[in-house]
Amino acid sequence: MSYAVSPEKQKRLFEKMETLGIKNEDIIEKFIHSGGPGGQNVNKTSTCVYLKHIPTGIEVKCQKERSQALNRYLARRILVEKIEEMLLGQESDKQKEIEKIRRQKRKRTKRAKEKILMLKHHISEKKKVRSFRPDPNEF
Repeated sequence: MSYAVSPEKQKRLFEKMETLGIKNEDIIEKFIHSGGPGGQNVNKTSTCVYLKHIPTGIEVKCQKERSQALNRYLARRILVEKIEEMLLGQESDKQKEIEKIRRQKRKRTKRAKEKILMLKHHISEKKKVRSFRPDPNEF
């Protein structure tokens, strides 16, 4: 099976599928006419890819690109992400990324704000000392 991506990306996808126990035999794949932008290519060919993982019942539809081969790869990748999220829950990469962003956006405590301000004040004092140049006529 060949997709319109590099062999390394294909290999990583298949390895991830193998670690999660996803077999190609368990996936129903159908091709549908896409809609929207893309001109005649989209209207004439079936570039939209529909996948259904039989054991979990998860369905994915992908028509991001004009190429059917690329859409097949992208659909499989989305399917793998959904299955991983379902199986691993909190431990999935996507969940970790969401948690990281949530922590970054969280308000800082009063103590943390004070600490940051103290550090800024200390740095500004250092810069002031550096810029001080004695007058050569004074001595």
